[in-house]
Amino acid sequence: MATHPLWRPFELADLDEVAQVRVGDQPQRAIVVVPYDEDWPAQFATLGSMVRDALGDRVVALEHVGSTSVPGMSAKPVIDADLTVADSGDEAAYVSALEAAGFHLRVREPEWEEHRVLTIEDPRTNLHVFSPGAREPQRHALFRDWLRSHVDDRATYAALKVELASRGFTDSMDYNNHKAELVYDIYERIFSDDPAHRHDPQPRA
Repeated sequence: MATHPLWRPFELADLDEVAQVRVGDQPQRAIVVVPYDEDWPAQFATLGSMVRDALGDRVVALEHVGSTSVPGMSAKPVIDADLTVADSGDEAAYVSALEAAGFHLRVREPEWEEHRVLTIEDPRTNLHVFSPGAREPQRHALFRDWLRSHVDDRATYAALKVELASRGFTDSMDYNNHKAELVYDIYERIFSDDPAHRHDPQPRA
């Protein structure tokens, strides 16, 4: 059975394991989802300037991802961005420079594509850091581009997020777990529609 090279099996995040990879004290905030803000692309541009000023040519790639990167999409008012550096596991090469610019290291996941997350409050951002070739930034870009061009999935996903936000979640990963089934199903459509790779349907158990 063929699967797309970016396919991942369906699974929920283990919240106890998530707690283990978090760094330092982190503020707990209610999850809020708001209508699309025309200022989000400008906020990403501001973020990009901050990151490039801090790291210079250490920036291999920087992409606006997540719902704030999809015009017309309701979202948490937080910019999500994927930063690629030469080696995301080599924190000494980039973390201190970003911290000097006001970022805070929040997540360290060496066993998951050496993923790191840094945050900043203005513009409010989750900066995900990966190394070249990591699969997750590629998945993020596919998901973003699909939602930009598929109105039905965009509307369904937005409606789910608005409904979940009304429940008062404060843990972003718990909130993400409640989106996971729909996200997986959308990825199944993305992979099945990709002419470059064969993908046999992999329905959730």
